[in-house]
Amino acid sequence: MKRVFIIWSLSVILIMFTFVGVTWAADGERVFKKCVACHSLTKNKMGPALGNIFGKKAGSVKGYRYSKAMRNSDIIWTDCSLDEFLFKPRKYIKGTKMRFSGIRKKSQREAVIKYLKENQKK
Repeated sequence: MKRVFIIWSLSVILIMFTFVGVTWAADGERVFKKCVACHSLTKNKMGPALGNIFGKKAGSVKGYRYSKAMRNSDIIWTDCSLDEFLFKPRKYIKGTKMRFSGIRKKSQREAVIKYLKENQKK
C-alpha cells in the first residue's frame, strides 16, 4: 500500500511540474503579445528583432537604428539585465527610444524571458 501511495504521489508531482512548465511557456507567449506591436522574433519592425539577443551587446541587432543611449551602453543581454530593462526600460537605459513603460510583475518578466530564450533563432 505504501508503495502504491509513493508511486501515486510521485506521479502527481511529475504531472504538476509538467503543467507548470507548460503554463509558464504559455504565459511567456501571452506576455510577449504586449511586445509584438513593435517587435518580432525574426525581423526588425518599429523595434529590433528579439530572436537572438541573449549574450549579445545591447544595440547590436543588424539593420536596426538604435538610440545613441542604447548603442553606447555596455549592456550584454542576460536574464538579469533583460529583467531589469523590462521592469523600467527608460530608467535602466536613459535616452532609449523604447516608449514602453515596463512589466511590473516579476512573474511576467520571468515568463517572457523564458519564452525569448526558448525561441532564439540561430
